[in-house]
Amino acid sequence: MKVLIFETEEEAKRNAASRLLRQVQLSPSSVLGLATGGTMEAVYAHLIQMSLDQSVSWSGVATFNLDEYWGVPADSPASYRTYMNAHLFDHIDIVRSATHVPASDGRDPRDAAQLYEDAISAAGGIDLQLLGIGKNGHIGFNEPTSSLSSTTRIKTLTDDTRRANRRYFDRLEDVPKYALTVGIGTILASKECLIVGTGQDKAAAVKAMIEGPVSAVCPASALQMHRNVTVVIDEQAARDLELIDYYQHVHPAGQEADLFDV
Repeated sequence: MKVLIFETEEEAKRNAASRLLRQVQLSPSSVLGLATGGTMEAVYAHLIQMSLDQSVSWSGVATFNLDEYWGVPADSPASYRTYMNAHLFDHIDIVRSATHVPASDGRDPRDAAQLYEDAISAAGGIDLQLLGIGKNGHIGFNEPTSSLSSTTRIKTLTDDTRRANRRYFDRLEDVPKYALTVGIGTILASKECLIVGTGQDKAAAVKAMIEGPVSAVCPASALQMHRNVTVVIDEQAARDLELIDYYQHVHPAGQEADLFDV
């Protein structure tokens, strides 16, 4: 893992946006895996502005989102399709038919999951997978005890995860109990992963992801097995790391190493 620690939350999110933009600039036909949630709102805001400032076209890019609530219609204000349209797709020149979010229309979830896996494979796989990390270490909606080799499937959400997503719904009771999510095995099959975590409330999960044992108890720890992962965090999220001095020595202020990419 490449661990980049920035002084502030804003710097971390801006760096993550610049990495996404660089992927599109270097490979205009990139297949990107995208995430949602509060952390990503600022990342996408920076990404939109950077794309406009640098006249970067997204017309050849395809995207696959990690997850969607089961049973929530795509046109619902609380759906992740609506989230992605509002926070990214409506502001760039991406072809809307090239943007994919798991289906949530009530068909057999096993069929919907397999169709999504097939679509990712048909696109040639994910070039760069953007991830956030939950307080309990989840990535996508792969909650603790998820299989580390799992593919897209339906998952039962923990009460903590539902509470964390409460702000997108009128009442806690309205937050769905199930979601269709890309699996950990599918995430690990991507060519590159970029995971973003900020704030003190993510510190325990970040430590478990980077320095803990690889375990289904912390799904994000599976990223230790991926050969190309960049972790972008702020100092608050990094506060519990035992090897923080080393990470900062290799990448001072979150900068790339001069000679070696460690």
